[in-house]
Amino acid sequence: MNFYVGLMSGTSLDGVDGVLADLDAAGEGRGAIRILAHHHAPFSTELKELLLRLNSRGDDELHHSALAANALMRVYAQVVFALCQGSDARVCAIGAHGQTVRHRPQAFDGNGYTLQLMNGALLAELCGIDVICDFRSRDVAAGGQGAPLVPALHAALFARADEDVAVLNLGGIGNLSLLPASGDVLGFDCGPGNALLDAWCERHRRAAFDEDGRWAASGKVNAGLLHELQTEPFLQLAPPKSTGRDLFNLGWLEAMLARLPHTIAANDVQATLAEFSAGAAASALRQHAPGSRRLLVCGGGAFNSDLMRRLAALLPAARVQSTAEHGLPPQQVEALAFAWLAQAFVSRRPGNLAAVTGARGPRLLGALYPAG
Repeated sequence: MNFYVGLMSGTSLDGVDGVLADLDAAGEGRGAIRILAHHHAPFSTELKELLLRLNSRGDDELHHSALAANALMRVYAQVVFALCQGSDARVCAIGAHGQTVRHRPQAFDGNGYTLQLMNGALLAELCGIDVICDFRSRDVAAGGQGAPLVPALHAALFARADEDVAVLNLGGIGNLSLLPASGDVLGFDCGPGNALLDAWCERHRRAAFDEDGRWAASGKVNAGLLHELQTEPFLQLAPPKSTGRDLFNLGWLEAMLARLPHTIAANDVQATLAEFSAGAAASALRQHAPGSRRLLVCGGGAFNSDLMRRLAALLPAARVQSTAEHGLPPQQVEALAFAWLAQAFVSRRPGNLAAVTGARGPRLLGALYPAG
């Protein structure tokens, strides 16, 4: 059997999602992929705060990032143990994403970089299983964005020969996979996803996220603020493109708020941020895949009823659905992608789609840390 563990900790900084997956015939479509177990481990307040600080420059970054990577690996190992508990599955490899703290592809020297905190050697030592990680840097070295990497899996799971389909991952950052019936897959980051919503909620409500979008639903969209948010140049860039907390953070939001002549109630800001996130995704879909009549949503945003309602209102010609309605719970999709990428590495198959990332061609993604 082809059992793989996939581990994902995303820009939402809510913790680690892991899956144990049977990928025995993964190339044949979703019917050949079985999720045997899923586990989520939340970050401690201390680890979350440290990871958040490392998204911007600060003192003694090398020291703090090394210790944060070690702490992250211990959480990863806990997830692996929970997934394998009571199972006799022999895991071929762990595919581990790591925690993105900086993402600047093609910047500065032409290549730029993407940085995911990871200690593959420690994770292999803790788990006694081959670890495959560092999936993004080879694509960046080949001139690509290093992101998004999930459209290939989205195509394997959700593409249809009779219909154009789109998949929206609403994690910390929103990214779209466009899956036309022709088979020409496109994908790109489209906006802030939950990053700004979560940060504003944390500041004003002392809550990690706006549960079910109830706080946003209590406010009113401010047209002036929405206009300022929509002037962000990233939204107008043509794909390939990707982004992260390097751009969409509280400092960026504060600069937008400072342009306004008056103060806005905190819940109205939250409502406006929700409309902005939904609108960025809807606008990108209308521009790049106007024929799509089905939008499947995964990631934490799929559990936010307010965001889902806003998407449906902005896309009246499309059916907006959770991936759960198509057999895969939203919180499992990205973790599964890194199990799938680990299998691609083991099988020596390229993991990127050059048309998505802008790389010079297909590349084998990842680095191997063998079991002890």
